Amino acid sequence: MPNIAALLKDEISRLSRREVRRQVESMRKASTQYRRHIAALRREVASLRQRVLLLVSRVLKHAPAASPGPTAAPARFAAKGLRAHRQRLGLSASDYGRLVGVGSQSIYNWEQGTAKPRAGYRAALAELRGIGKREAHARLAQLRGKNARRRRKS
Repeated sequence: MPNIAALLKDEISRLSRREVRRQVESMRKASTQYRRHIAALRREVASLRQRVLLLVSRVLKHAPAASPGPTAAPARFAAKGLRAHRQRLGLSASDYGRLVGVGSQSIYNWEQGTAKPRAGYRAALAELRGIGKREAHARLAQLRGKNARRRRKS
C-alpha cells in the first residue's frame, strides 16, 4: 500500500509544476512581445538615422559657405597652392583677381611670394578653394554682367 506522505508529495509536485508552467508561459508570451517591440523600435531608429543623414547632407550641400567668425582659425596661405588652384580653374590672374576682389598684380605678387594677402582676402581665397571650374566661370560671368550694368548707368 502506498504511503500517504509519498502520495501527497507527488500530488504537490504535480500541481506546482503545472502552476510554474502557467506562470512561465505568460512570461514567455510577454517576453516575445517585448522582443518584437524592441526590434520594431530598432528598425524605426535606423530608418530615422538614414533620413537625418540624408537631410543633413542636403542642407550642407545647399548651405552657403559660412564666413569665418572671430573664433575661426585664420585661413592658411601658400603661394604654390594659389597658383595651382588658379591654373586648375583655367583662369588668368586678372580673372582670378576679380573673383577675390583684387587686381591682377596682387595675384601675381601673392603667387611669387613677394606679398601675402591680408586676412580678409585669405578668407576669400579659402572660399574659392571649394569651387570648381564651372562655378568659377559662372561667377565671373555674373561679375562681368554687374560691371557692364554699372558702366551703362554712368
